[in-house]
Order: sequence, then C-alpha cells, then structure tokens
Amino acid sequence: MPDLSSFRPSKASSEDVLANLRFVVSLTNDDNDYQIEQAAAAHAAARRLGVTVEILHANNEAIEQSQQILRVIQSAENRPTAILVEPVGTTLPQAARAAVGAGIGWVLLNRHADYLAELRRSSRSPVFAISSDHVEIGRIQGQQFAALLPGGGTVLYIQGASGDASVARTKGMLETKPANIQTKMLRGNWTEESAQKAVSSWLRLSTSKDDRIDLVAAQDDSMAIGARKSFHAENSEKISRWQHLLYTGCDGLPKTGQLWVREKILKATVIVPANTAQALELLVQAVHSAASPPEMSFTEVTSYPTLTALSAASKK
Repeated sequence: MPDLSSFRPSKASSEDVLANLRFVVSLTNDDNDYQIEQAAAAHAAARRLGVTVEILHANNEAIEQSQQILRVIQSAENRPTAILVEPVGTTLPQAARAAVGAGIGWVLLNRHADYLAELRRSSRSPVFAISSDHVEIGRIQGQQFAALLPGGGTVLYIQGASGDASVARTKGMLETKPANIQTKMLRGNWTEESAQKAVSSWLRLSTSKDDRIDLVAAQDDSMAIGARKSFHAENSEKISRWQHLLYTGCDGLPKTGQLWVREKILKATVIVPANTAQALELLVQAVHSAASPPEMSFTEVTSYPTLTALSAASKK
C-alpha cells in the first residue's frame, strides 16, 4: 500500500491544506456531452471541497494529451497534487510513471491499467482508477434492445473510437442481446459529428439500400443524435423508409440524454454518472487520512427508462 504520509495535514489547518491542493483533469474533448459533464462536475466538486482544479482538453488526440500532461509534470512551478486522466488512446504508462516520480498523484478515469498495481507499491502519492462499468453499460444496452424489439430485428450499432470502453460496451451488449436481434457495426469517435458522418457514409453504400434496420443504438447519446440527424437528412422520397426507426444512446445526463428521452428524440439511454467529482473526493480523503483509495472503483449505471417500463411500453 502506498505511504501517503507526505499528504497528511500537519500543523496547518484543514482549510489551509485544502486551499493548497491543486488538481489537473485531462479529458478527451470538450464537445461530447459526457466530457462536458465531467468538466462541470470537477469544477463543482472543487468549489465544494475548497480545492483548485484545472481542466485540459485533448481534442481527441492521444499525442496532444500526452504532451499536455508531460508539460504539467515538467513544470518547475505550481505542480499539481494529482493528475486525473481520461485517456484518448493508451493509458499513458510513461506519463503515469513520470508523474509518480515527480511526487504527483495519478488517477485514471473510465479505464484501468496493469501498471497501477506496480505504481501503488512504490508511490507516496495516491494512485488509483475510477470507472463506469463499461461491460455493464453494454449489458444494459443489450437488454434495452430485447425490450424494444421483442420480436427481433436488426440494430445499427455505433461504437466509439477503438479502445477499452468501446470494446467492453460491445462485449456486454453481445452478452445480453437476444439471438433474434442482429447487429451491424459502425465506428464513430464519441461525438455527434463523427456519428453523423459515419451514418451518412453508410447510407451512400449500395448495400445499405437492401438492409432492414429497426433500431439505431450508439455508445453515447451524442453519437445517437448524430446518427438520427443523418437519417432525417435523407431526401423526401427516402425519408419514409426510416420513419419507423428507434434510437438509443448512453450517458443519460440530465440536460441531454434524459431530456431527449422525455422529448421522445431517443427511446432510451443508459445513465452513466460523471466520476470526476468522486475521484476528487477520494483524493481529498487520501490527503486527510493518508490511506490509499481502492485500486479500482466503479460508478453505478442504470437504464433510463427502466427495463420494466421499456418492456411495458413496447407491448402496448
């Protein structure tokens, strides 16, 4: 277990210690509703906890993210207490080791890495991960398909950029979807624009003219909206072909996914709470108690509406 004694408040008051805590949060982008919520939750938690937080956006570029983080670590002044990272690509093992070597805590968001156990054994700073349960998110999506298509059908499934989250969500979905529901996979990049382009490209394929699609599902709500825009942009003589489509997403934030379900833009979503606030709370607790947070924690995810409500509605 890491020795966190260097993080324990001494004679200074708790307020003074907290005021000196500074955290850097590195997110994948600033145009995805979940990433926007991650930033907002971090700012709100920082105000509540009395600490300072800085948000970095990587513009979906792994190299840019790595360079941003290394600049923070190498800065001679104002080094942060810890860096919280939602990786674009790899889990940044070199940056993690550099941070810990500089006495900076390291927190992975929505990912896990084998190197965490190694760093936790040698680090005097907090090192841990906190994540949505991506496999469970996928399982819920598969159960939503079963509720919405009780007689079976075909789902156009839009995955996020290749990575642990996308792979795990797809794995969970395939575990729970019924055998009478087939899936066709497209690849987006966790943004509305990327899904809109992916679906538009698919619609231009000659093979799509013969495909029967019953439901369009995406691994986040923004991509579901982008897909919906592509289908609605089809010209007037084709629009009737897609009017029956149902749309589902994931993230289920109050002002986006949940709102879109209530407004009947989406049929369902999966509520995935932002976890930057929980990560900051664990870091502050570590400072006070000198006790290491668990290596891996998960946030709870739920279907919206409930699976029972979806099943009941599809039977009407």
